[in-house]
Amino acid sequence: MTNAKPRLALAFGILCISIFPILVKLKLTPGLISAFYRMAIAFSLLLPYMLITKKFKLPQKKYIFLAIICGVLFASDVAVWNIAIQESSATQASLLTNLSPLWVGIISYVFLKIKPATNFWIGTTVALFGMAMLVGFKFFLELDFDNAFILAVLSGIFYSIYLLVSKKALTHIDVLSFMTISLLASSVYLAIACLLMNEPFSGFSDMGWFVLFLQAVVCQLMAWLSISYATQHMRPTRVSLSLLGQAVLTSILAWLFLDEKITVNMIIGGIILLIGIRITFYTKTLSIKNTFTNTKGSTPSSN
Repeated sequence: MTNAKPRLALAFGILCISIFPILVKLKLTPGLISAFYRMAIAFSLLLPYMLITKKFKLPQKKYIFLAIICGVLFASDVAVWNIAIQESSATQASLLTNLSPLWVGIISYVFLKIKPATNFWIGTTVALFGMAMLVGFKFFLELDFDNAFILAVLSGIFYSIYLLVSKKALTHIDVLSFMTISLLASSVYLAIACLLMNEPFSGFSDMGWFVLFLQAVVCQLMAWLSISYATQHMRPTRVSLSLLGQAVLTSILAWLFLDEKITVNMIIGGIILLIGIRITFYTKTLSIKNTFTNTKGSTPSSN
């Protein structure tokens, strides 16, 4: 049961963040200011709880710095992703930003002592093939590398670095204290960015304010408390790859609520993507030859 808790938390977090691209695509508020209020409202709700319950624990200075860096990285990720979503489709933006597992694996291999296992690379290959099929191979053949494309990829790079840094920070800081510090850093950083860009801080419709509150509570607090807990107990490569499942849920929601087209290829691609995610959760080393024949008999890992 202990081993199941991080996985359940991760699944719940993925469910919560899947609705985020749909809310942003409604364009009830500008992308950058939406990112600011997502962080600021979440921080304003979390801080009183931490002070009243006295659960906030001030970590050592170097880990405070890591949490602040995480706040800036995550804020940058959300800000550029918001803009990418509004300038393209929710499905395409989710695909490109969720290339983060690839960046996590490469960064881990080149710069860190974390060496992704063979199963990670096999799972990543299968999952990314599924994601390509989910959106359509024609999309990749006709990419014109516009602003939305660049921003979505940049979002994935920001997030992959965030995930690796947060893994280090969360080994020395509890999840709630980490979230409090990082949310404060995110809010200040995005407030400055909004001021420099002359973004409007008010004048939104009632529905616009409701969506901002929903983003803060569901997509930030509920989602990232769950994902941070999972990150604390799981390998960052597995967490990042599991988050690819968000693209499947977002595609379904975009079809239901935004009339974005969903095809048989997208359904098949989603299934392949999930198979790729599942492969990374086995301890027995797989080979390309027996990937699909031996997974049934493999034993899930403790992480």
